[in-house]
Amino acid sequence: MGDDDTRINEGKHTPPKDFVCPITTHIFSDPVTLETGQTYERKAIQQWLERGNSTCPITRQKLHSTQLPKTNYILKHLITSWKELNPSNSNQENEQLDIPPLTSTSSDDGTVNELRVAITKLCTSEVLKEAETAVLTIERFWQDLIESGLGPEVEIQNMLSQPPVINGFMEILFSSVNTRVLISTVFLLSELGSRNEDVILTLTRVDTDVECVIALFQKGLFEAVVLIYLLKPSIPVLVQLELVESLLKVVNSNENEFHKMCVKPKTAAVLLLGQIVTSSDDGAIFEVVRRVISGKVIECIISSLESEWIEERITVVRILLRCMQEDGKCRNIIADKAELAPVLEILVVANDQDRFEIVQFLSELVKLNRRTFNNQILHIIKDEGTFSTMHTLLVYLQTAETEQLPIVAGLLLQLDLLAEPRKMSIYREEAIDTLISCLKNSDSMSTQIAAAETILVLQGRFTSFGKPLIRAYLLKQAGLDKSYRSTMRKEQLATISGEIQETMEEEEEEKAAENWERKMAFVLVSHEFGLIFEGLSEGLKSKYAEICSASFVCATWLVHMLTLLPDTGIKGAARICLLNQFVTIFKSAKDREDKALSMLALSSFFQDPDGLRDIATHMKDIVKGLREFKRSSTVAFEMLKVLSEGSESSADLWNHKELAKQDCSTNGEVLSIVCFKDKIFSGHSDGMIKVWTGKGSVLHLLQEIREHSKAVTSLTVLQSGDTLYSGSHDKTVRGWPINKEMIQCEQVYDVKDHVNNLLVANSISCFIPQGAGIKIHSWSGTSKQLNSSKYVKCMALVNGRLYTGCQDNSIQEIDLATGTLSSIQSGSRKLLGKSSPVHALKVHDELIYSASSSIEGTTLKVFGIAIQIDYQIIYA
Repeated sequence: MGDDDTRINEGKHTPPKDFVCPITTHIFSDPVTLETGQTYERKAIQQWLERGNSTCPITRQKLHSTQLPKTNYILKHLITSWKELNPSNSNQENEQLDIPPLTSTSSDDGTVNELRVAITKLCTSEVLKEAETAVLTIERFWQDLIESGLGPEVEIQNMLSQPPVINGFMEILFSSVNTRVLISTVFLLSELGSRNEDVILTLTRVDTDVECVIALFQKGLFEAVVLIYLLKPSIPVLVQLELVESLLKVVNSNENEFHKMCVKPKTAAVLLLGQIVTSSDDGAIFEVVRRVISGKVIECIISSLESEWIEERITVVRILLRCMQEDGKCRNIIADKAELAPVLEILVVANDQDRFEIVQFLSELVKLNRRTFNNQILHIIKDEGTFSTMHTLLVYLQTAETEQLPIVAGLLLQLDLLAEPRKMSIYREEAIDTLISCLKNSDSMSTQIAAAETILVLQGRFTSFGKPLIRAYLLKQAGLDKSYRSTMRKEQLATISGEIQETMEEEEEEKAAENWERKMAFVLVSHEFGLIFEGLSEGLKSKYAEICSASFVCATWLVHMLTLLPDTGIKGAARICLLNQFVTIFKSAKDREDKALSMLALSSFFQDPDGLRDIATHMKDIVKGLREFKRSSTVAFEMLKVLSEGSESSADLWNHKELAKQDCSTNGEVLSIVCFKDKIFSGHSDGMIKVWTGKGSVLHLLQEIREHSKAVTSLTVLQSGDTLYSGSHDKTVRGWPINKEMIQCEQVYDVKDHVNNLLVANSISCFIPQGAGIKIHSWSGTSKQLNSSKYVKCMALVNGRLYTGCQDNSIQEIDLATGTLSSIQSGSRKLLGKSSPVHALKVHDELIYSASSSIEGTTLKVFGIAIQIDYQIIYA
């Protein structure tokens, strides 16, 4: 203890010499052992050093460090054990702990004297229960003063704030196991510490004192959280000592369970959590945030937004903001449970840093994945504050730091957009001017990024995690909807209830999203006749990839929206600022998605004659790039039609890479080939049939069979997949079961004519004979000839209908059941007997594909079935 400790009385048990400080001659209370090996009372040696001494008082050796070491707890515990074995009054050991009522006196002096007696017992008694009784007496005295409405006088506060008294309280915390005494001690220390900073200095001078309080808190003495808050331990200490779980328990508890203190335990816990979660970005902090979000703790924290203490409300805003940044899904709970009016009240009185965090919180809150909900929250923010929220933000916009401006401007613009956008608004003008100036601010990378990202957010579509959907949404518009569909699939899987929204709700949400997007795009592009395009152009020129990427998506969105908005002549400004940059990206981008986005942006200029003229100067490169997308994107296809004046007839519709090649010249030409599962069957001009398997870039020969005496012209696999049929110029058709490892011929049909282009269905075969027409041969042996007036070059058989392509460029459909013949494409006569035969036919998904030769080269056509057997050409 300190200087007021009781000196060792003669006649009582004399303490060992090592237990006594050589300077004070008192028993050690806080012993510290110096580097010389000598032990002193901390306060005494501290005063010795503060007087300018730099040597050990006993040995006179020079001290290398004047910073005192930690308490010698081994010696301290020995002294405690000695005191227990040598009490001043051994009969007190078994007495019950009793709380003596304060004596009713006729004067205040009597009460104060009684307090002095209790303080003396706390500081001098070597009997634990006597000291505990003193603590309860002091606490009762303090509570009576508070209840009287007068409060403790300064003299009494000073009396209890002396180091010996504080040390006495700490001895109780170290030694007592009585919960009521421990709570009373923590209460008194908290009351004193909240009124006198010297008390906190006394407690924090010894690290073990702080550790003791924290240890009691972790063991369930939750009132100690108030004292921990007042002691202000470092954040690493709070994290390392794993206090988070205990703090969360306090937050989740009923306030009525706690002792009434100078600061509510729940408030202290919230304030400490706020210090932890806003202190760092490392993994430990993320784990803290995860635990805050789990369970119902976050709901208890949300309720603290209605606290009377402004500091607590601001701290809750910080915690919730960090939670939304780390795990966006929790914003749904916050949006549902939070009362925003108390937050809006402190927006006016908060300092600049706190005000910005409130603006960030509100901005994050309106990133829900449902537009209608976002609009509701924006209305609350706009209307429920005591003062005008929009006016407050406008004033703040004039004083905020440069990096903060885009966030403030973004929120202000969203609030303004709740009204009719065609009306003039000073709020809108200031907000958009701020965003554009920030986009152009090349001196501040963070400001440019914040401005571009704010515009991305303004589009108004978000995932359930609060991430902007704008890029995936634009890719969908460009024809690359894989990213969008993938995101939507994750959204459905992430839905907690697992229920699919009703169709009417989905339509309402989509309508609200489209309406918001149109209004937002309109006010952005209309401001100062498209001035925002200049800002985005500056962003695209930035040397920082992050700024370029965000500006690129923003520019693509706004240029694309020009095609959906009323024509106000703004396209010219967009073309001048951005078209050449979009062309450059489209020509040079390595990323397929970036190329698709630039394609979408370029398509917006196709409706503008000046834009189309500028694009035409890059015709060759643009057409080449568009052909990469035309099979998956209608945007690319339509652009190609415009560039090729109505028809896109390039010859690279199907362009496949060669994987394997095998020389079969020893068996003549390969006249037919068919693939089935993992095998390839080839028919050769010498009558050989070969069976292959393909692995990687190598073909492996499995079997060779020679059953036909002449060229094998046709191979086909029955739809059931169990039999391979071969047709040959030896006038036979053979059947080969293929469900075994090796194939062998089990069926031979004599068809009495050369077999070309064999097709098989159920019990019949169709083939092209040596002369005109086609032959239908039944396995029972009967045959008939159809279409005998035409020289057929190719055939396709689908669902009982036979399609034939002929030498004269005509195409017919024959119903095999009735023999009815219909013309799909009429033949044509050529001078000098030259014709354009149809070389190949394929039917797939109600489309008929044909390939024929012409004077100019090869002609590819696609026919679509309109109704029954009426056809119309849809592509050539």
